[in-house]
Amino acid sequence: MSAWILLTIAGAFLQNLRSLLQRRLTGNLSVNGAAYVRFLFALPFAWFFFGVIADLSGTSSELVPNQRFFLFVSVGAIAQMVATSALVAAVSGSHFALGTALSKTEAVQAALLGLILLGEGVSPQALGGIGISLAGVFLLSGNIRPKDLVRADRRVWFGVLAATFLALCAICYRGASLALLAPMMTSPELVEASFNQALLVASFTLAVSVTLQTLLMGCYLALSEPGQLSQVLLHWRPALLVGCIAMVASACWFTAMALYNAAMVRALGQIELLFTLITSIWLLNERVSRREVLGMVLLVLGILMLF
Repeated sequence: MSAWILLTIAGAFLQNLRSLLQRRLTGNLSVNGAAYVRFLFALPFAWFFFGVIADLSGTSSELVPNQRFFLFVSVGAIAQMVATSALVAAVSGSHFALGTALSKTEAVQAALLGLILLGEGVSPQALGGIGISLAGVFLLSGNIRPKDLVRADRRVWFGVLAATFLALCAICYRGASLALLAPMMTSPELVEASFNQALLVASFTLAVSVTLQTLLMGCYLALSEPGQLSQVLLHWRPALLVGCIAMVASACWFTAMALYNAAMVRALGQIELLFTLITSIWLLNERVSRREVLGMVLLVLGILMLF
């Protein structure tokens, strides 16, 4: 099995675990404060991880940041923060399930943005798989009817906006990694990065993006929610675990996108919904409906069509 597949599955699982732990912090912090935890407390782990990888690889001298890299990583970092806020707005109304489902159109939009920004397309079979898995996502997201799309509160369309910016940040992070990898490809025959190269550039891209997000969102919290930063620091013990898991999950995602097409990575990443469903059944003893079973089947079928 390809490394990018294993990394994506690991990233999806850890992201589900991070969300579960992060949700518990909302009892003590605001939504933005709880979101900030994933950046602030991931920051030291991200730079430590990069330092270890750079030391082990022995090729860190080949890592030469350029303007293209900084452009992509900056846009990606900002897009990820906008996506988080848009998703909060989408699910805060009376159509939680629909807003969540619309946010999962990310993979479809990533395929389009990848073609426009990076010139990377996907095969017709993979595109069909993305469409089928999206149908499964809608079934898993609740009892959504077609008329709900028309009658829904305007805020629910923030789900589409969230998906757009999630897709944009995925494409930008891959673009940033490719910008770092390009000078390292000294041989004309070498068209794909090795795992070690991908891990090195992914760890550096992650560290830089988390640094930008920590600074930008920290300034936002200081200005818009006075006192929230002190509350974040006050709950550093549980937040530290969230930050560590967030960093490892992001490292998996970033390395997978350095190795392979970002749209395919994000499409496979929808397996996170299966982990979420399994978690709710295992921890909350919830029953599975026929609709959810059909959704799981379509999601798995769509994912299998990616390969």
